[in-house]
Amino acid sequence: QVQLVESGGGLVQPGGSAKLVCAASGLDIRTDAIGWYRQAPGKQREAVALITTDGRLSYQHFAEGRFTIWRDVAKNMVFLQMVSLKPEDTAVYMCHVGWPARIWGQGTQVTVGS
Repeated sequence: QVQLVESGGGLVQPGGSAKLVCAASGLDIRTDAIGWYRQAPGKQREAVALITTDGRLSYQHFAEGRFTIWRDVAKNMVFLQMVSLKPEDTAVYMCHVGWPARIWGQGTQVTVGS
């Protein structure tokens, strides 16, 4: 059974940073695309960043230059480093497998505010 467990969210001040972690089990993350989505209150879920099976990275426009995604295949984990956070980055951040996404984690809340 595939399981994705996120961690690393919390309350962050504007301009601050956060590092999210997704631990995958039941699959080898090298064999599928893996990435992050987010869903802000009252808004639709939106893609954030993605790593393809061959290691190519892609980011949504709002994440370019501020967010960095990478994976550790030995640990079967994927990470999302976020800097220069803004209040509009407040959302539940969810790890996913597949593109289109077909397996989801429960998510971790990131709240940007003072």
